[in-house]
Amino acid sequence: MGRPLTCDVVVVGAGMVGAACALYASRAGLDVVVVDRGPVAGGTTGAGEGNLLVSDKGPGPELDLALLSNRLWAELAQEFGEAVEYEPKGGVVVATSPGGLTALERFAAGQRAAGVVAETVAGDTLYGLEPRLAPGLPGAVHYPQDAQVMPALAAAHLLRASGARLLTGRTVTGFLRTTDRTVLGVRTDMGDIHAPAVVNAAGTWGAELAALAGTFLPVLPRRGFVLVTEPLPRLIHHKVYAADYVADVASDSAALQTSPVVEGTAAGPILIGASRERVGFDRTFSLPAVRALAAGATRLFPFLSDVRVIRSYAGFRPYMPDHLPAIGADPRVPGLFHACGHEGAGIGLATGTGHLITQVLAAKTPDLDLTPLRPDRFPEEAV
Repeated sequence: MGRPLTCDVVVVGAGMVGAACALYASRAGLDVVVVDRGPVAGGTTGAGEGNLLVSDKGPGPELDLALLSNRLWAELAQEFGEAVEYEPKGGVVVATSPGGLTALERFAAGQRAAGVVAETVAGDTLYGLEPRLAPGLPGAVHYPQDAQVMPALAAAHLLRASGARLLTGRTVTGFLRTTDRTVLGVRTDMGDIHAPAVVNAAGTWGAELAALAGTFLPVLPRRGFVLVTEPLPRLIHHKVYAADYVADVASDSAALQTSPVVEGTAAGPILIGASRERVGFDRTFSLPAVRALAAGATRLFPFLSDVRVIRSYAGFRPYMPDHLPAIGADPRVPGLFHACGHEGAGIGLATGTGHLITQVLAAKTPDLDLTPLRPDRFPEEAV
């Protein structure tokens, strides 16, 4: 064994959030090592659709983070654009009843006040945006700021551009700490890495990593399935979902919930989501979940009933009890920083998260108030 590896920051997790933390920290002049027990994008990132959304978030800290991230993604698109399949396609949130349209317009009004571009679309105009939608829908709201990337590609390109040392297939087994609990680095199954700062970007395993550091973070896995159709010409032009998707995202229920989310991709297949259920890390194929997804998608787009699904896949969203991520320094363990718990929004929120974590690492005042995202906001006994 040679001398132990040393750096300024260890980022644990080579998914999208870890990649963004590495990129912004490196560009701020920090020497970064990224460590992951699996491959790049081997967890939630590789099972995601790549959504960069503002449309599904009401006013509050998550929307503020989404708007910051949206601007940063647009900047990175100048650099990586086609390589990561960045597509500023916009979102269309469809109401399926007149009452639903009234509620959707009320939701959009609150978003506009917070800085979101949200354009109400009457029924006739709606079919100009998406001609193949089911007939008779009362209207929608168009969100031109919504975009998409290919998540595994994006994580790989950001990591490469960061210049960080990437150590995959290496498991963090513990923390190096002083007697007063201050972090000095991490132990791995292939040797120690010395650093004064460790960023927990471990996604659904964020609770496990926090526990290794002797602290508590209530991250739980929330399973979701995605259907992938055969490649098709571009028949769906935006990310299109039913308005009840927003309520499903915000729900605390552990039971299966599905609401149709349908979008075309640059590669040709149509992606169909979104299901949510808390079943631990159970990857078992769920016919009820997949059937419900297919039924919801064909209600929105009847032509899909004649289209073949070629595969489905499952992933786990890192769920927090209040639906907000943990971003910032952990006051219980000096030198430990958290960047996880983004649930299904981690791809979209990664850039803002990486930018804010870097500001905290550099002892600068972050662009957003991180108080609502404090890692220590959950008393252990209350969860």
